[in-house]
Amino acid sequence: MKNILTTSLFLLSISFAFAQAPVVPSIMSLSSPAFPDGGIIPVKFSQAAPGAAPGEGTSPALYWKDVPAGTRSFVLHMHDLDFSRNKTTDDQVHWLVWNIPGDSKGFPEGLPRGAKLPDGSYQISVTGLVYRGPGAAAAGPLHHYMFELFALDTVIDVKPATDAFESRKLVMAAMEGHVLGRAAYGGRFRRP
Repeated sequence: MKNILTTSLFLLSISFAFAQAPVVPSIMSLSSPAFPDGGIIPVKFSQAAPGAAPGEGTSPALYWKDVPAGTRSFVLHMHDLDFSRNKTTDDQVHWLVWNIPGDSKGFPEGLPRGAKLPDGSYQISVTGLVYRGPGAAAAGPLHHYMFELFALDTVIDVKPATDAFESRKLVMAAMEGHVLGRAAYGGRFRRP
């Protein structure tokens, strides 16, 4: 009888454990065919590209997948981790794009300039209403550029400010409490 009771309790505990097993969500990922994660960003996507307007460049194609359920919009934040603005913790705003539609799977290469992109999202950088490619000086070390993608459960009510740092501050504040997932992809660069 003791063995039957012990076996029954054991089987009951196993079935309870499986019934209560947590669901592990998929982790959103970000990728680019332009360069490997952590690799060298090609000159084509930098401020040093032949024919690039000062402070600009061609934006790389970016793709994402395994988006959390309930995503209504995305925010893409590209920044230079090795830059310190005015001796503060602020780094360089190379590209901030927000209100990217929640059903989007990525961006093609070479997005146009302008406050509003064809999909209705907004963009800004310290150069203006455009992608700002990497531009670390040739005489210094490689800089680390990070593309961060945030999945949000809302569409945020922020229009581009005249200053990229102010826009970033407003966007980041509006995102608080709405982030469902996050992915990052990085590259390194210095001028040839």
